[in-house]
Amino acid sequence: VQLQACGGGLVQPGGSLTLSCAASGNIGAINSMAWYRQAPGNQRELVAGISGSGRTNYADSVKGRFTISRDNDKNTLLPLLEMNSLKPEDTAVYYCNINANGLDYWGQGTQVTVSS
Repeated sequence: VQLQACGGGLVQPGGSLTLSCAASGNIGAINSMAWYRQAPGNQRELVAGISGSGRTNYADSVKGRFTISRDNDKNTLLPLLEMNSLKPEDTAVYYCNINANGLDYWGQGTQVTVSS
């Protein structure tokens, strides 16, 4: 199964983007999902996570601005990340992560650049 994060791009400070995660195959029963990001020179960090029961958690730096959810519109239940009030420090490559059937799946990242 291959994952691909989509929806990145260049946005001005204060702008919004929504990231989605596409899968090439059948992942099976999903346990939890998350979004991570990695900026140049930094370690990959957890941005937001959602458990199988729907409980969410966020990095302090994005609380109140980012929202993780499942893609119910496409009926895939794969993770979405709605990002609002974007700041230059949100600039990074964003990755979707899915834990299913005891395995961790990582997607190819998508670049988010916040700049005027």
